[in-house]
Amino acid sequence: MKNPIKTLLMVSLTASIVTSVTQADTLFWSTQAKPVEESQAMRDQVLANAGQAVDYQPSDPGPWLTRLNAELEAGKGTIGLLGALHGDFTSMNPDNLVDLSSVDLGSADVNKTFTDLGMLGTSEQKYLPWMQATYIMAANKKALEHLPDGADINALSYDQLISWSKNMAEAAGEPKFGFPAGPKGLKHRFFQGYLYPSYTNSVVRKFASDEAVVAWEKFRELWSYTNPGSTNFSFMQEQLLSGDVWVAFDHTARLANAFNQQPDDFIAFPAPAGPTGRGFMPVIAGIAIPATAPDQVAAKELVAHMLKPETQIATLRATNFFPVVDVELPADMPAAVRISGAAIATMSGSADANPGLLPAGLGDQGGKFNQVFVDSFERIVLAKQDIRAVLDDQKKALQAIMEKSGAPCWAPDAPSEGACPVE
Repeated sequence: MKNPIKTLLMVSLTASIVTSVTQADTLFWSTQAKPVEESQAMRDQVLANAGQAVDYQPSDPGPWLTRLNAELEAGKGTIGLLGALHGDFTSMNPDNLVDLSSVDLGSADVNKTFTDLGMLGTSEQKYLPWMQATYIMAANKKALEHLPDGADINALSYDQLISWSKNMAEAAGEPKFGFPAGPKGLKHRFFQGYLYPSYTNSVVRKFASDEAVVAWEKFRELWSYTNPGSTNFSFMQEQLLSGDVWVAFDHTARLANAFNQQPDDFIAFPAPAGPTGRGFMPVIAGIAIPATAPDQVAAKELVAHMLKPETQIATLRATNFFPVVDVELPADMPAAVRISGAAIATMSGSADANPGLLPAGLGDQGGKFNQVFVDSFERIVLAKQDIRAVLDDQKKALQAIMEKSGAPCWAPDAPSEGACPVE
């Protein structure tokens, strides 16, 4: 006959173990929201009502990957949910990530362009987009009367932007388009993420193609209606506020002061489109579940929570990264958030959206990669050298960088085995 006291103790111990397992915090291992204020806001404002206990732990990319790889190699781990940039996920073996296709997202309307990227070239949803930042266009409202006939501010083409800039220059007696071509300006990101994807559907492979020649011809034409002081401009919010320019391109953070100080005077709108789509450079952070997650059910429930519209808004407040789902931003948001957010949603959700992602896998060659585009700009646009000759010359430098880094292609370029080729 069994000892009833012993049996009761065993049952109690088993229940305690089960309870401790089911109540274990889901470890959210992230490369994002690392500053103390942001990470605490993630815990207090974003994850506090997740319906489960969540241990949010931000980390630098190196340690983040080291711990993840150690758990994957061991075949078991403690990480329940991963948060990282798109480039971090592309460097992983997609087989080590759980398919998220079955996650019930309810009524959340998630950006399709970004969900497609999250498949990582497979037939499964390897990560889901989490949040985004990007670059947009801004305009003083008095510039709108000079839009070319039939132009839609939310669906401009590069030809229409050129015509608009010409109209403004003629009306004002001086060029009123502004571009951040100064020493600290982000001009290289425009060429990599906007101009090239819009005209070549590429950044590396077709760097010196005939389509790239056309792209530079168009930009050189736009430059003829650009404020010549642009070679000293780095933060376009300053020139918008001063009236030196009426229309400009820049990162959302570098336009914020103009929107916040004079919200009734400025609007934001998507970047223009070219023959191969509306190129734009999103900084995409995604969420994924490693194959070694201790509780995949809980992890999937947390994924669903992160994509709820109300959670997306809380994430925006906590991190200043914008939603990846269709949401209506509250009226109490800063003007810059409301104005930029609407433009970002329109741009990333457009039917012709063609994201040119941040370069990935370049290592210490990243600066040299950027310099290829800066040098091309200075030679083609400022020095007015022959476009074909410049691209053929710069192509050699770009190919050397790609071969030394070994970086495979990233969107919009087609995937490559090994270093991305300059065709």
